[in-house]
Amino acid sequence: MAQNPPNNRPNGDDDDNNQQDPFSAMFGQLFGGGFDPNNLPPQLRDALGAQGDPEAMQKMMQQAQAMMSAMMSNNASSGPVNWKLASDTALQAYASDDPAVSESRQSAISDASNLADLWLNNSTSFESNGQVTEVWTRKRWYDKTLATWKQVTEPVAESVATAITSAMKEQIPEEMKGMLGNSDGMFRNLGASMFGMQLGTALGGLATDVLGGTDIGLPLAGSTPGIIATNVAKFGEGLEIPEQEVLLYAILRENAHARLFNRVPWLSSKLIGAVESYARGIHIDMSRIEEAVRDIDPSNPEALQSVLGEGLFTPQRTEQQEKALENLELTLALIEGWVDHVVSLAAANLPFAEHLRETMRRRRASGGPAESAFASLVGLELRPRRLREAAALWQHLHDERGIDGRDAVWDHPDLMPTQEDLKDPTTFTQRRELAATEFDDFDAALDKLLSGEFDNVEPTTDQENPGEPTDPQSPEDPEK
Repeated sequence: MAQNPPNNRPNGDDDDNNQQDPFSAMFGQLFGGGFDPNNLPPQLRDALGAQGDPEAMQKMMQQAQAMMSAMMSNNASSGPVNWKLASDTALQAYASDDPAVSESRQSAISDASNLADLWLNNSTSFESNGQVTEVWTRKRWYDKTLATWKQVTEPVAESVATAITSAMKEQIPEEMKGMLGNSDGMFRNLGASMFGMQLGTALGGLATDVLGGTDIGLPLAGSTPGIIATNVAKFGEGLEIPEQEVLLYAILRENAHARLFNRVPWLSSKLIGAVESYARGIHIDMSRIEEAVRDIDPSNPEALQSVLGEGLFTPQRTEQQEKALENLELTLALIEGWVDHVVSLAAANLPFAEHLRETMRRRRASGGPAESAFASLVGLELRPRRLREAAALWQHLHDERGIDGRDAVWDHPDLMPTQEDLKDPTTFTQRRELAATEFDDFDAALDKLLSGEFDNVEPTTDQENPGEPTDPQSPEDPEK
């Protein structure tokens, strides 16, 4: 016989008079079965919506239960982000339109990848590492890039967890502090869950927008080039350009990025390290956290979602971070400018190459809603603001030095182009040669010193005792 589902009444009693109200049920699950909302001050009870609309309370309860359940399942020692909640939230953003890639589509991408590699061989000295461009669904992109997201966002989340714990402890009513006891662990879990939900929303949005593993400038999937087939098709809609040409251009960009990161070993670690360092130095605006906690109205079914709204964790940049951001933007501009230039050479035979180039430039310069969501989360916009100037620099170096000479500029991070070089590319070589000369002179002087080639300076000697140094305080005259 089928069993009736359990009800929300104490001891399974079906008497309507004994029904537990939603407020008691929600806080009973949060704080334990011994919680009695009647012990709260009337003003607090009314503010929390215990006497509000039952349907609204039910919606609020469902939201709260989802977050609290995730919060309680996230062990405090597991880190500052509830990654399970982040993944579940991201899944909701892209799962409704994430079809499997057909065999014909995979074959078309494979053919385009082979052609792209042939064309890139003629426009850069950086060789392919032989990896075939992978075909990804949106979920596959998320899974492939998750490790990198953990690396660059957990420092921010740590600041959020600290801010949440401090703000909640300050704002919680005195009447509830006794029931909570040592609440630091619970509040850290709450911060981890709130950050996880907001991060999941941002990453889910990116999963529906980016074209591949390097589309925002970072090597998110490591050294493996990959294309999200659904997103490339979506990007090509409305361009009035043949689908295969759009696909080929997207793969050219992805594979050019992959060659650069693979053949310049210091670049990936420098870029990811810069983002990670920037994130670690973030300071959360405590006043916004405290204001959000103080003004939340649980009787509003959208209240919990509003807490997770855009900008709550927006950090305040320090002067040191502003400088770090300038360096990061310069590196991103040099990467994107090089890719833009190299792909323009490789795609010279495509009828719509210039149209696609300009479209990509505007897309990278302006970003999109998903990238803006990520920027609001960590305070960092991964946009190459000086992309056009950087592309002009690489074009100048190509005209002046050829392909090999242009790519040789990536040999050492200390000799990379500067902000000044972007303003005036024509004097880059002159400044580079001057710096190299100074470096060579220093090396020569150091080698001479280490080999003992410098003339020894003879010490001052006493005229009566040539060959012996003068001692101003000899034993015979200790007063001197």
